Amino acid sequence: QVQLVESGGGLVQAGGSLRLSCAASGRTFNTGTMGWLRQAPGKGREFVARIRWSGDSTYYSDSVKGRFTISRDRAKNTVYLQMNSLKPEDTAVYYCAASAWMLTGPSDVQYWGQGTQVTVSS
Repeated sequence: QVQLVESGGGLVQAGGSLRLSCAASGRTFNTGTMGWLRQAPGKGREFVARIRWSGDSTYYSDSVKGRFTISRDRAKNTVYLQMNSLKPEDTAVYYCAASAWMLTGPSDVQYWGQGTQVTVSS
């Protein structure tokens, strides 16, 4: 089993920044991908970003590319999401996720975090 615990959400004004953290415990990751998905009110969960656990390959949705950066610290089994130039449309619950394969959407997720709220005011 894998446990994912997020932290770092909150309320920020448009144009501001937040950093989310996701600490993984339990099974050790050597392969697959970890990443972030988000769910805005009244909408389904959507892919945000992913990073391969072995290597530095990253991928972003078009809506966050150039503003968000995903990174990981293998020694700490932790993945981060640095969010800059935040917009009101980024308001959502952000979920950390782990996949044994390529993370592209909710159906690829084997393990979910509990979610952390990010609210961007205009």
